[in-house]
Amino acid sequence: MNRRSAEWPQSLVAASLGALQTVAFVHTALWWLPLLCTAALAALVWTAAPRRAGLLGWLFGSAWLAAGVWWLFISLHRYGGLPAWLAVLAVALLCMGLALYLGLAMALFARWRRGRWLPDVALFAVLWLLAELARTVIFTGFPWLASGYAQIDGPLAAWAPWVGVSGIGTLSAAVAALLAAAWHRRSRPGQALAALALALAVPAGSAALGTREFSSSAGEISVTLLQGNVPQDEKFSMQHVPQALAWLAQVLQGARGQLVVAPETAVPLLPEQLAELVPEYWPALRARFENSAQAALLGVPLGDYQSGYTNSVVGLSSASRVGLPYRYDKVHLVPFGEFIPTGFRWFTQMMDIPLGDFARGRLDAPSFVVGEQRIAPNICYEDLFGSELAMRFADPAQAPTIFANVSNIGWFGDTIAVPQHLNISRMRTLEFQRPMLRATNTGATAIIDHRARVTAQLPPFTQGVLDGTVQGRHGLTPFAAWSARFGLWPWLVLAGVTIGVAFIVPPAPSAPAGRGGRR
Repeated sequence: MNRRSAEWPQSLVAASLGALQTVAFVHTALWWLPLLCTAALAALVWTAAPRRAGLLGWLFGSAWLAAGVWWLFISLHRYGGLPAWLAVLAVALLCMGLALYLGLAMALFARWRRGRWLPDVALFAVLWLLAELARTVIFTGFPWLASGYAQIDGPLAAWAPWVGVSGIGTLSAAVAALLAAAWHRRSRPGQALAALALALAVPAGSAALGTREFSSSAGEISVTLLQGNVPQDEKFSMQHVPQALAWLAQVLQGARGQLVVAPETAVPLLPEQLAELVPEYWPALRARFENSAQAALLGVPLGDYQSGYTNSVVGLSSASRVGLPYRYDKVHLVPFGEFIPTGFRWFTQMMDIPLGDFARGRLDAPSFVVGEQRIAPNICYEDLFGSELAMRFADPAQAPTIFANVSNIGWFGDTIAVPQHLNISRMRTLEFQRPMLRATNTGATAIIDHRARVTAQLPPFTQGVLDGTVQGRHGLTPFAAWSARFGLWPWLVLAGVTIGVAFIVPPAPSAPAGRGGRR
């Protein structure tokens, strides 16, 4: 058997491991599974040549994303109107393109490793971190399935208020690298045992750390969350819009919570369109909340052709009687769905997606004040970007006490996207020790407390109203404090210092060829 034929089983294993670990992003009790899968990848690249390590990392990453975000096909084909073959190709190219970051990280690890297990563990962890940061930032970012989310119900989650999801992902990569080091050092029992002991000590010590309370109660508020369950192929159809608007008006009139939250584009029409279809609709909604002690956050597109469109949340309360209603405009837009990347208008013209070119809002948007609570809205996958949400904590006196996510995951059907997004929101609650209210079109509509516990939830893909209470929180976590001030820069400094130290450490005399390896 020639060398190329012998490498095929390794390649298949790397891809299988990447796909397998995605189970833990839904079934979070399996938090240990990604640690083992990443450990196996680390073991494969530990002595590989740079080119081979890069290929294995790319295969692992491509399968990881493909198995986790295959549901993008539904939005592109079923609702976007792309031919099936082109939708499959688009998703595949996206996954393979984003996996290049991990492939490059593994190739650099193979080139820069020192053959000394502890420096190599640190090098693996920070290169993993840089790969995930690249996926978070480059081309507006798509950090869905970042490795830290799989740990939301594992012991490493205790680090969330300190270092956020990126830090948790780095720690999980370090644990995986320690396991790989223990395997490769098994001929040297002392070093192997030391690496294994450290690998076990990290999650064990994290569990002992627990989740320290950095925040305190800001009082409770009753809430009503709406879930319209409007099929995506009916949401913007003028044949079905009147029925959806009638249901929304009915439940808003009968809502009992001090704060009522409706999903993203709960009102699916622009102001001009709504005024033409139902002239009395918006004035009646304003009167309902401006003349009562209740308040509402409603997802609605705003703007016109001349000034541009925004994907927005409007806040109605007694305060808006004497001025304009509160308004939050989505900041982090979805490529192709909400803005058209340069050079790709031909691609979006092939799809049937309404209002596909929005303008961006302010990153430091103010909160919506309801009594003693400051509510910070975010729309759809904006809650993926913890470092951006942290900007709202720059002034501790005006920091949010509650997050509110309004979403429409109906674009992706009855798939794993729903529980994945719920777990993303849960991670944000740990990072900031703030509760998250989730009002979604099809699910998961839920109340999450500041310790990531889902205290109330509607069954997905049902029409309903969720009543409950939520406790707002004051105070800053360390993550909120440093991320609001420095963003992602501390991670880049950490990675740079670690890589620099790795170059200072002399390579082990018996180390497998890394720098000079050309196998």
